[in-house]
Amino acid sequence: MANNNAPFHPIVYVRGFAMSRGEIDETTADPFCGFNLGSTTMRASASDRTRPRKFVFESPVVRLASDFGYADVYEDGLDIVDPGWEFDAAGKPTDNVLGSRSIVIYRYYDPASTLFGSGETPSIEAFAKGLSELVAKVRQLVVANPRSGVDKEEDFRCHLVAHSMGGLVCRAFLQNPDLDPKGVAGCVDKFFTYATPHNGIDMLGVNVPSWFSAMDISNFNRGTRMAEYLDLKEAFARHGAVDLLPEARFPSQRVFTMVGTNRLDYEVAAGLSRTFVGNGSDGLVKIENATLCGLNADGSIGAPCAKAFAYRSHSGFYGIVNSEEAFQNLTRFLFGDVRVDIWMDIDEIRLPPDVLKAADGQPDKINALYQIEMLASPRGKLWYLTRRTSEEDSVACVTHAGWLAGTKPCASYLSTVFLANRAKVNPRRRSLAYGLTLGVRVPDYEIDHRLWLNQHFEGGYLFRNALILELEPPRADGTPWKVKYAWQDAGVAAASTALTPQQIAGEAVEVAVEVDSTSIAPDGSRQPTTPGIKGRLRFVIRGWNQDAA
Repeated sequence: MANNNAPFHPIVYVRGFAMSRGEIDETTADPFCGFNLGSTTMRASASDRTRPRKFVFESPVVRLASDFGYADVYEDGLDIVDPGWEFDAAGKPTDNVLGSRSIVIYRYYDPASTLFGSGETPSIEAFAKGLSELVAKVRQLVVANPRSGVDKEEDFRCHLVAHSMGGLVCRAFLQNPDLDPKGVAGCVDKFFTYATPHNGIDMLGVNVPSWFSAMDISNFNRGTRMAEYLDLKEAFARHGAVDLLPEARFPSQRVFTMVGTNRLDYEVAAGLSRTFVGNGSDGLVKIENATLCGLNADGSIGAPCAKAFAYRSHSGFYGIVNSEEAFQNLTRFLFGDVRVDIWMDIDEIRLPPDVLKAADGQPDKINALYQIEMLASPRGKLWYLTRRTSEEDSVACVTHAGWLAGTKPCASYLSTVFLANRAKVNPRRRSLAYGLTLGVRVPDYEIDHRLWLNQHFEGGYLFRNALILELEPPRADGTPWKVKYAWQDAGVAAASTALTPQQIAGEAVEVAVEVDSTSIAPDGSRQPTTPGIKGRLRFVIRGWNQDAA
């Protein structure tokens, strides 16, 4: 019998790195290892001088319980791995059972604590093996529960949700077969990470060295430690990176990376961490190191894993785990109904005539950095599902030299948005919709490595506009996807311009909306502007959780 609980499988939460002995003991003393922390603050702007906005987020644990009926697994002071949870002192079964809507905390720091363990921290390889043991235990207990709806081990599925180094523990378990002694990696349905350093941690622009073993900092060294425990030595030798997930071990389509972009509110080590890590980070993890791509069987880099960006720090009052934005991405990824991957294709870049003249008409003498901003928010909500802006160092970047040398169109993956029927403002409306703001900043032009400032106005845009995209999924009678949009430059407008979805690989469809820098001519027509940019927003749309009961 298939698993009729889909997509509501047990969630195994894997917490992040604890540096000091005190931090290890602190997390050991917390039943939920931080997954129970909420927040009342939200940054409405990138300035830490602006007072925060009050926004109450109760915590992932509380919201998973109140919104989706999940429950913790603790009974009579015991965890599922403790003697006495499953059988009493006489060896008789207790009344404790494990259902599919369970939150299981992987307490991998317990053996390292002075409270319950030896005070010696095991290796990350040991943590990964322990995760394999835990997933096998959860499977055993769910299958043993006659009311769970899962009768066979092969039908069992679970979700992995991890913060920071916890994501590396999960990847070691998923990617390295030697670290999955129970052979249960195939039981994982989806894998979600908050602020995980998938490509290591950099300080002052340099990856932490492999010899820096104090407090296990070397776990974040790409070339030696990470390539070893992630089973990526060959891939690292070829690509110089470890933010890669072999498709043969776990499909990239089932992974989501949540990226924090607020370094200013990360207060660890009295702010020294954010200083050493620098701009373009959450205070500990560089934005560029917090995402993942698939690794194809031939060793080439494959498709990017889903990603979204929030103006949140690595942890703390403004942390990413205890945020509404990340929680919405988590639950829509785990339980949602529609997936939309958003790309920008650039066909044409028009340079200012004076720049071309100053470069003697030779475009290859010119360089510039084009910063692509994008924000997306679902209908009727007060937060963004993804937020990429120049002020927050989270933009997608295209260099002019790279664009000249590359294949046209130049495709930039911006983000992925998941939409959920249960979150509709009007449940009777069949469509799902979100608003998207797109901006491409006017760059600083360089000619032979010299800055060209003539006619430069700081903060200008080559293109800036917002649109509403409305999607209506296929009907059971065979009616296909219906997609409409409307630009908002002439005022707020409902989506009314129909697009024709094109079938692509699998069950996905694709639509595109043209983007061009224009101005209004005296006769009212739109004329291309110089400088300017031309291309399209491309949306790859597919149903999500189609196996749901």
